[in-house]
Amino acid sequence: MPPNRKTFGQILREKRVAKGYSLRKFAELVGVSPTYQSQVEQDKVESAPTVERLTRMADVLGEDRDQFISLAGRVAEDLPPIIQSRPDELPKLLRTTKGLAPEQLRQLIEQAEKMKEKEK
Repeated sequence: MPPNRKTFGQILREKRVAKGYSLRKFAELVGVSPTYQSQVEQDKVESAPTVERLTRMADVLGEDRDQFISLAGRVAEDLPPIIQSRPDELPKLLRTTKGLAPEQLRQLIEQAEKMKEKEK
């Protein structure tokens, strides 16, 4: 990881503190022990929390679920079946969009949404 890039644990702690949650209160709301929450924030767990836990964390903090899951290095559970439904096109699409600027990706999403609307 580049030296200036924050870890998921650091980001999680900053967002929790910014929302005014104590470690204990946040852990209670998410349904984990304070010890586990502390270990996650210190990047001392072997693997990232489950998608279910990450979703609860995002909801408590008012964060985007997909973004939060991705920051932790996980993939939302609905994505693998979507990719597997079109094994030729979707991996190629993802690889092709790698490196595009955020605005370019937003434009691509808008175009795809318009194409879906026309089909209806």
